[in-house]
Amino acid sequence: MTHQTGVNPASSHERAGWDLHCHTVFSDGTMTPAEMVSLAGKQGVAGLAITDHDTNAGWAMATEAAESEGMPLLLGTEITAEDQNVSVHMLAYLYDPEDMVITRLFDRTRQARLARTRTMVDRISQDYPITWQDVLDQVKEGERTTVGRPHIADALVRAGVYSDRSKAFAGVCSSSGPYYLPTPSPTTHQVLKAVKHAGGVVVIAHPGATQRNPVLLSDVQIGNLVREGLDGLEVRHRDNSPQEQERLLALAERWDLLVTGGSDWHGKGKPNVLGENRTSSEVVGCIIDRAYGIRPVGYPSV
Repeated sequence: MTHQTGVNPASSHERAGWDLHCHTVFSDGTMTPAEMVSLAGKQGVAGLAITDHDTNAGWAMATEAAESEGMPLLLGTEITAEDQNVSVHMLAYLYDPEDMVITRLFDRTRQARLARTRTMVDRISQDYPITWQDVLDQVKEGERTTVGRPHIADALVRAGVYSDRSKAFAGVCSSSGPYYLPTPSPTTHQVLKAVKHAGGVVVIAHPGATQRNPVLLSDVQIGNLVREGLDGLEVRHRDNSPQEQERLLALAERWDLLVTGGSDWHGKGKPNVLGENRTSSEVVGCIIDRAYGIRPVGYPSV
């Protein structure tokens, strides 16, 4: 079976599938949860998930919009973690947002991310015409927003340093640049334990994205997480190379992991198109069956 990055040549069944990786203004997306749900309907997806970074602050708005539009919705979060110095993003679905273990994890992570972002801005402002207030002006939902590099990029665009966010990420905001600081993160094992405690399901986001990470999770590292309860791998993602998709599919078959797909949509912040990579309804059903934290919104009975 052949795979490619970007928009996959999906079958008609896959085209009607779910997009399980979407961001809104509650992290680094540019559109509201309501706009996300509306666009998903126009794109013909069967359902979608909201997965803002290290927060569930957008869940209430997304739920209201999904119920109004009749769009099935999984409530989730993309959690930044690390595993032996490898940066890892973990998609957590249908966990209890009031669980104290995961609440404390988010509080610590968000405060650490905020301090890291401010330090980066202090460094950048010595060479470029932006201030911390300029960055805060890019934040759409106040203290409920997870602030990070995308907001720095938007401030640089507003200041006329770059024409768009992508160019800012290739320049000043690059992870290989002199202003970059790593995101303070819990370990993958801590995240997995917290999400499982809250009754959720965990999928590793874009684990084959060589453009993002010079070093990827090894088979051994993924195997260790499987033994701790990892549920799946996001195989269908534009940043996973064809070779990595083949590798990930083989690992999923070996360990009976769920295989998901998502666009990693950010609105106007990235070229990713909502619905460009999708998850089958059968896999979504498995996610729902495994979760006991909360139920999905508007999921049709089968």
